[in-house]
Amino acid sequence: MNRNQAGSLSLWAISWPIFIESALQVLLRTTDTLMLSKVSDEAVASVGVSNQIIMFALLTFNFIALGSTVVVTQYLGSRRTGEIEKIVASSLGVNFIFGLLMSVVVVLLGGKLLHIFNLGPGLFDMARTYLLITGGALVIQALNTVTVAIIQSHGLTRHTMMVAVGMNLLHVFGNYLFIFGPMGFPKLGVTGVAISTNVSQLIGLAINLFILVRVVRVPVRWFNLIHWDRELVSKVLQVGIPSSAVNLSYNVSQIVITSFITSLGPMMLTTKIYTQNISFIVMIIAISIGRGIQIIVGHLIGAGEREEAFKQVLRNVFRSMLITLTAVTVIIFFRTPMLEMFTESKEIIRMGSALLLLGFLLEPGRNFNIIFERSLQAAGDARFAMKSAILIMWLFSMPLMYLLGIHLGYGLYGIWAGFIIDEWVRGLVLYTRWRSRAWERKALMPCAEEVSV
Repeated sequence: MNRNQAGSLSLWAISWPIFIESALQVLLRTTDTLMLSKVSDEAVASVGVSNQIIMFALLTFNFIALGSTVVVTQYLGSRRTGEIEKIVASSLGVNFIFGLLMSVVVVLLGGKLLHIFNLGPGLFDMARTYLLITGGALVIQALNTVTVAIIQSHGLTRHTMMVAVGMNLLHVFGNYLFIFGPMGFPKLGVTGVAISTNVSQLIGLAINLFILVRVVRVPVRWFNLIHWDRELVSKVLQVGIPSSAVNLSYNVSQIVITSFITSLGPMMLTTKIYTQNISFIVMIIAISIGRGIQIIVGHLIGAGEREEAFKQVLRNVFRSMLITLTAVTVIIFFRTPMLEMFTESKEIIRMGSALLLLGFLLEPGRNFNIIFERSLQAAGDARFAMKSAILIMWLFSMPLMYLLGIHLGYGLYGIWAGFIIDEWVRGLVLYTRWRSRAWERKALMPCAEEVSV
């Protein structure tokens, strides 16, 4: 088997479990929305708005998770495995601190943060309850995020996939108990969903830590958890901070956009939540392949195989876009029955159907953008991806969305048009950067000597 064939096989072997895992995460959110829709549309909206803040907190954990992925893959590629234990322990220790801080911030300031969305009294109370419970346990998700990232960096994506399967089944069962109240269980609605989320996350973390220590065989020693290796942490943050800054900036922009949409009325907000829950099914294709490519590129860069890394990305990006278009076609074909699972409102179904049709333009652009962003991060060129994304997003895309959606009165259609333009512009800038090969000078370590196979 030649190197290209081996690379393609490795990408598939790594990416498909990530796809299943990511699909299950989307299914988890969709299931929450579907099950809560049986309570009320207001319950759906309250959880949707609260999750905007939760996702913002989770992005701070990706500082370490994304950085750890790149550093671990490059060290594995260069055969410098002796330092992996220190990278892992330092990453877990740092993220534990981040998790505690974010839990405190969300619990203490959750009410003030929710006022940004101008919610009515009923929505506000439900959203605050959900935020207090899930926000208080953010430290669990902080540790789980970095643990999963390190396991996947070793190529063991099937293991994290199986854990995700178990977590989702447990969460859905918990939702069933607390929403519908069988066998005398109390019907807790939004509160029950939050409790179910925390319990499934805690059990998932315990299993992932077991896999890290027993299967990946990376010991986690108390000394290394407390005494961080400054040089290794610096390398993790060198990639992790700019990589997460992109996601952080994007999530902040989504909060601002959600406030735009809230000003248009509750129906518009609910339509956005239902539509994005469905379109997430397509988005995970790009995310999964992007994460798979990130792992492969990191290993290749660490091994000094930069030419192969360059070809791998270009060879797979267009294949990924074709898969995305196929998925969009399927979603569009079933868009009406999918929306009818969530609501009986004819207006929401009509508008949501039109927005899903725009997926033919939006999703390939999102795919294009994510893959080149992940590839540049894996190569160590995360700062360029950060600078271009933030500048385009805030100086061009956000003003455009306000202009089209609010000022000119096109509502959700105008905002969706802004989404489309934003993804394509950012993707084309990153594509140009990849083709320039300027990223070859950004590796975290000198080009490795030729590695014997």
